[in-house]
Amino acid sequence: MVRLDIISDPICPWCLIGKTQLDRALETAGNPFEIVWHPFQLNPDMPPGGMDRADYLRAKFGDPAGGDAYRAVRERAEAAGVVLDLDGITRVPNTVDAQRLIHWAGIEGCQSFVVQRLFEAYFRDGRDIGETDVLADVADGAGMDAAVVLRLLASDADREEIAEREARVREMGVTAVPTFIVGGRHAVPGAQPPELWRRVIAELMDGPDDSAP
Repeated sequence: MVRLDIISDPICPWCLIGKTQLDRALETAGNPFEIVWHPFQLNPDMPPGGMDRADYLRAKFGDPAGGDAYRAVRERAEAAGVVLDLDGITRVPNTVDAQRLIHWAGIEGCQSFVVQRLFEAYFRDGRDIGETDVLADVADGAGMDAAVVLRLLASDADREEIAEREARVREMGVTAVPTFIVGGRHAVPGAQPPELWRRVIAELMDGPDDSAP
């Protein structure tokens, strides 16, 4: 197995598109990867309770609908067959608690499943994934102990860990997500098409060509 580190924020639509396209390649080309998810906050200064989405988009893009930036997201999602109900999202959350849940899911061996459920909760169902009850519900659906998750969320458990991990990622030069790191060496930025991942997988599975001079 080759380690695939994925740096992501669960409120990043490009991260959802990127994961979807990677998953499609894995379904058809096989899976040589041990996938580990890492925290990144698109909005590190977001208030703990989040903010109204229209106000956020107006402040960031000058347009409560997101302007050209979100037009590109919609077009790319449609082309990739990714369901995004952007109009159903009413709040932009602070994602520290969601990142803590992803961290705990990694300990329990269900990290990618929880990441997918967080994407669906936010982009498909319009749920506020900054709310503890929503996060506990996601955890429960992944087979985690929701009561334990609620107790952890009520504490400061692993907040420092998440902050330190994100700081290390930024020190590596990561400024945008998704970013994929293959085998600890090769960075693949952005939401890449399945065809690229199929080529990467084929190369990993075939191994080096020992007959080459």
